[in-house]
Amino acid sequence: MKIEFYGSSILSAYWNGAATYYRGVLRALSEKGYEITFYEPDVYDRQKNRDIDPPDWCKVVVYDGTVEALKQVAAQARYADIVIKASGVGYEDDRLLDEVLRAANPGALRIFWDVDAPATLGELQARSDHPLRRALSSIDIVLTYGGGDPVVSAYRAMGAYDCVPIYNALDPQTHHPVEREARFSGDLGFLGNRLPDREARVEEFFLQPASRMPAQRFILGGSGWADKPMASNIAYLGHVGTAEHNAFNVSPKAVLNISRSSMAATGFSPATRVFEAAGAGACLITDYWEGIALFLAPEEEILVARDGQDVAAILAELTPERARQIGDAAMRRVLQEHTYAHRAEEADRVFRSAARRQVEAAE
Repeated sequence: MKIEFYGSSILSAYWNGAATYYRGVLRALSEKGYEITFYEPDVYDRQKNRDIDPPDWCKVVVYDGTVEALKQVAAQARYADIVIKASGVGYEDDRLLDEVLRAANPGALRIFWDVDAPATLGELQARSDHPLRRALSSIDIVLTYGGGDPVVSAYRAMGAYDCVPIYNALDPQTHHPVEREARFSGDLGFLGNRLPDREARVEEFFLQPASRMPAQRFILGGSGWADKPMASNIAYLGHVGTAEHNAFNVSPKAVLNISRSSMAATGFSPATRVFEAAGAGACLITDYWEGIALFLAPEEEILVARDGQDVAAILAELTPERARQIGDAAMRRVLQEHTYAHRAEEADRVFRSAARRQVEAAE
């Protein structure tokens, strides 16, 4: 089957946290025989900061950030068996959704794939006239990369026929153990861009523990933190490209996952980097969110902190030996249950079930 996919970017992870998710899911789907074209706008300097070349498992079309170019690529939806519009494309999202749905062949599956469901649902709940809310009745299924039952129930309540989470996962070809690098070495590393609904949690879970533990070395990667006041024992690296994520994850004694506020509140939303770190064999400390145990076992495969004091206490007691044990256990778990091959199986079942439902409805 042919998929036309409209998303933010598959070529660049620059200000685009969904990139590795797209790559993992779509490569795994291509290995199941799907023919995929990915359309991404040339905005936010992403094309100047590509971290992969166009892949051989997916055709990539980069279009100008203009309405005319948007309409041209949206018209290609008529050739697809499955048309997918993702959230957060970054240029005229509402217009793109409308154009893609209008262009889609009547027999095609129409899918909205939400890569930030808590934020999207917040917008829909605030605006009864939101374009996506109006479009839900013409969308066959909503997929999300997290959120669990709360997100599923919320989408159904707003008129979606169905909503199915396809969670983040691991691509073992991309994220795996590597040699440590001295510039990433330290006691705790955190990798994440500076975002409004994450900043306060980064202060609590990372910056404050660092200020209380001057003898330990903290490593901070991600865009936007250069003017943020921080303790002298924090080494700020700026943007860290995806090719360096494995080394970043394995070099410190532990790495930290800090959820954005909306995702922590909703729960059941493991970030891509949870699986990337586990796949590299890193010892991961995460802030608390509901549903962690569905993915990794606390105290055995992941360490859980409810606040900055917990982070400091965990670091004070964590030995290199225990860190290695946790990292090894996490890697075994994600390879057994949480690869993108597993997620592609789930997505394939969803596609085929929705297609059967269409046929039955037409009879």
